[in-house]
Amino acid sequence: MERVRLGILGGAFDPPHVGHVALARAAIAGLGLERLLVLVVADPGHKGVAAPAEERLELARLAFADVAEAEVELDLHARTVDSLEERRPKDAVFVIGGDELAGLHRWKRPDRVLQLVRLAVAMRPGVPDRELREARSRSPAPDRILFFALEPVAVSSTEVRELVARGERIDGLVPPAVAAEIARLGLYRNAE
Repeated sequence: MERVRLGILGGAFDPPHVGHVALARAAIAGLGLERLLVLVVADPGHKGVAAPAEERLELARLAFADVAEAEVELDLHARTVDSLEERRPKDAVFVIGGDELAGLHRWKRPDRVLQLVRLAVAMRPGVPDRELREARSRSPAPDRILFFALEPVAVSSTEVRELVARGERIDGLVPPAVAAEIARLGLYRNAE
């Protein structure tokens, strides 16, 4: 597979968990990324968030601190295409999970996203290859979508928030520094 200079991983990171870190590491290794820009979306257009943007930004910085290639920034754009239009990255891939590829048609201007970057899609058990290949073929630019392998990590931000709200431990689901900061700030105690 060809080497790519820049990867971009965007999300709410509410909170960031070990699955996000595993995705970052897999993308760096599988694509030969030199840099990974982790964008914490301040106000995601497609879902609500439980923690304020600045706190999620700090949590993401802690989560990705041990990933040498990662740089964490706040993204003030609610939609991927708007962020990419402003940044105009050169030779970049936007890293997503296989489930997100299936919903690409619901993104704002997916055709323009694929003009600005290539999509790097994590292949993992649980999302059938056939579905991913069909979603790729239905996309506006199938040749701009590539795949890399990811060993799945069974965790979600929703699960972490629910555990914290119930007063249960989140050890092993988030990096230790993230767990400590969630506790210090009192985040997610009244989450869903």
